[in-house]
Amino acid sequence: MILKDRIKFRLWLILVFIVRIVFAKRNFKVSIFRGLYFNFHGGFTSDQVALYHLTKENKKMYLSELDWYKSRRINYPNSHMLNDKLKCTEIIKKYVMVPKTVLKKQNNILVTDNNEKITIDEAIELIQNNKSCFFKPIAQGKGRGILKIEYIKKDFYIDYEKASKNQIKELLNLKDNYFISQSVVQADYLKKIYDKTSNTIRLVTARDNNNQVKVLFAVQRIGTKKTIPVDNGSRGGLVSKIDTKTGILSEAKSIQNNNTYIYHPDSNFKIKGICIPRWEEIKNEMIKVMKKLPQFKFIAWDILVTNDDFYILEANSSSGVNIIQVFGGERYQELGKFYKEQGIIK
Repeated sequence: MILKDRIKFRLWLILVFIVRIVFAKRNFKVSIFRGLYFNFHGGFTSDQVALYHLTKENKKMYLSELDWYKSRRINYPNSHMLNDKLKCTEIIKKYVMVPKTVLKKQNNILVTDNNEKITIDEAIELIQNNKSCFFKPIAQGKGRGILKIEYIKKDFYIDYEKASKNQIKELLNLKDNYFISQSVVQADYLKKIYDKTSNTIRLVTARDNNNQVKVLFAVQRIGTKKTIPVDNGSRGGLVSKIDTKTGILSEAKSIQNNNTYIYHPDSNFKIKGICIPRWEEIKNEMIKVMKKLPQFKFIAWDILVTNDDFYILEANSSSGVNIIQVFGGERYQELGKFYKEQGIIK
C-alpha cells in the first residue's frame, strides 16, 4: 500500500474498532467490563468472548474480529474486483459456472445482462420467464438485501410469501444498484437438510509467498427458518466443518449461540456424517481456478453443489473468522499461518 492508502486504512480500522467491535450488536450476555477487556486486549467483540469461551490464557489461540478486518488488505489493490458482485461474476465466469444474470440496475438504469435498456414491464416479463430468481444488492455482504422471487402458476412470491405484481414493480423501481440472477437447483443432500435456503460451501483458497495455492478451510453453511432465503451465519444460519480430506460434515454450530446441532433444528435431518458428493473434484477444481487468478492472494468461495456439478454464487475478498473458529482457534492453524505470512498478525 502507498502511504496515503495506509493512513486511510488505519483511520478506517479505528472507526471499525469503535463501531463494529466496541459497540457491536450482541447476541450473548457478557459483562461490560469483560467485553471491554477483550475489545482492547486483542480486538475481540463481546460475542466472540462468549462464542470462543475466551480467557486471558486461551485468547492467544484465536484470531479476532480486528484481525479479520485487517485481512481485507490482503488483495489490495484488487479487492474491489471481488467486492462488486457483478465485476466478480464477469471475472470468474471464464473458469467456473455461475448463475445466469437476468437483469441489473445501476444508476437507476435497468438493463439486461447484454446491457440493453428495458422497461419495468419487460423486467417483470423476464422474471416470469425465468420462474425462480434471486434479487441481490451489488455491493453488500452477509446476505443483506437478498430476496428470492418466484413466479408459480401466475402468482408471484417473495421469500415464499405470496406477493402482487405491483409489489415486484415497486421493488424494482425503488431499489438501485442490484441485479437479479437465475436460481440454481441445489443437490438433493442439501434439500434434505433444509430446502428453504440455498446452502453453500464456504471454501477458502490462498496463495502463499511461494505462489503455492492451498485450501485453508471449508465449512458447509446451512440456512434456517430465520435466514430464508440465504444461509448466512450472521443472520442465524448454521455451519458444519468440512473435513478437507474426506468431505465429511461435522456437527453444526451457530455463531449466535453455543448450541451444537447433530440434526437440523427445523427439518430434523441429520447433518453430522454427511459426505459431500464429488468433494475431491470440487476442492481440486477451486485450486486450479485460484491458480488462474494471480491478482488475488485470498478468495473465499461460496459454492452451491448441484446433483451433477457445482456453481459459484460469490467469490469474496475476505471471510469472517467466526464460522470456522466456533470449532476451535485458528491462530496457529492454516488460516493463522497465512495471516502471519501476509503481515496481518505477528
